[in-house]
Amino acid sequence: MKGYVKILIVLVVALMLLGSIIVFTASGTYSLNKFNNLYYLFKSHFWKVVVAFIALVVFAHVPYDVYRKHSKKLLLGIIAVLILTLLFAPKVKGASRWIDIFGVLQFQPSEAAKVILIMHLATLIEKKGELLADFKNGFLYMLFWISIISGLVILQPNVSTSLIIGITGFALLYIGGARLKHILFTFASAGGVAVLFIMIFKHSRERVITYFESLMNGGDINIQVKQAKIALGSGGLTGLGLGHSRQSDLFLPESYGDFIFSILGEEMGYIGSITILFLYLVLFVICLIIAKKSQDKFGQLLVFGLGFNILLSAFINAGVVTGLLPTTGITLPFISFGGTSIILFGVSVGIIVNVARETLKTEELRIAQVG
Repeated sequence: MKGYVKILIVLVVALMLLGSIIVFTASGTYSLNKFNNLYYLFKSHFWKVVVAFIALVVFAHVPYDVYRKHSKKLLLGIIAVLILTLLFAPKVKGASRWIDIFGVLQFQPSEAAKVILIMHLATLIEKKGELLADFKNGFLYMLFWISIISGLVILQPNVSTSLIIGITGFALLYIGGARLKHILFTFASAGGVAVLFIMIFKHSRERVITYFESLMNGGDINIQVKQAKIALGSGGLTGLGLGHSRQSDLFLPESYGDFIFSILGEEMGYIGSITILFLYLVLFVICLIIAKKSQDKFGQLLVFGLGFNILLSAFINAGVVTGLLPTTGITLPFISFGGTSIILFGVSVGIIVNVARETLKTEELRIAQVG
């Protein structure tokens, strides 16, 4: 178990450091033009990386049983914050998603909601046990909380994050013992509601329509995806080398954010891009191993849910950048420029590490008692 924890931490730290380098190369020209400081966005990103690493270390030492005891309080708290965000947060690009904290950090409650919902679902699934297979007495109760969180997030509007919350929630229910027919029926119904909201909100409607038009007519989804494809294509097999991106010279808008995977592909090439995606798979496999060895069902579900959220976010981001999926605002875990997302991913890994540490302690205690 120690070996897997070490690999997990080294992997995450490596992704964070690589992300910092790519953010610097992708944001330098923009920072110089807008803020007259080559390092402006890099410095903003790097201190958040430091906070994310500190969060990882801190949460690695917080006994994960705490989340079982207080998951409902945390969930009710984040629901209140999401409601306040809808009511009072200023709109940025037509969406009310961020809360400004002392003018230093923009906190995105939906990112915290993903983690807290995973905690509470893991708690409920453990409590309900075999009742989860019963639609009325088990499954429906879980569905209530998923619907509340997803609904509040989709109203911001933030359709992509709402979908991730829904998919992660249903994945947890399936792993926890829910019937597949209940999940498929509910997911199909939820999909219909999601399509309705996508059509209601102008920005999401335009993204989906342009996506399907590109599939039928063979054109580009938008300027960002077009430039992202140029970046990926120009990287070739081995890339242009770190710091040699051409698309980051204001050709690709905000290349340091959600579209940073394209700059990574341009500088590190096809081999580098595939390697990064493979590392996310390795991270998830390690999470599965830690989950399997966990001493209780809550720990198993908690680790699976947090690991699945990281993997899903990574592959959706890559799918958007390559034009396989409609454009969304999902970040590339540990690599994209950002505040809340990278810190919450650090928290997630810290919790996973703690589950592994507590499992190891239990195993060592059992061996000592036997001996």
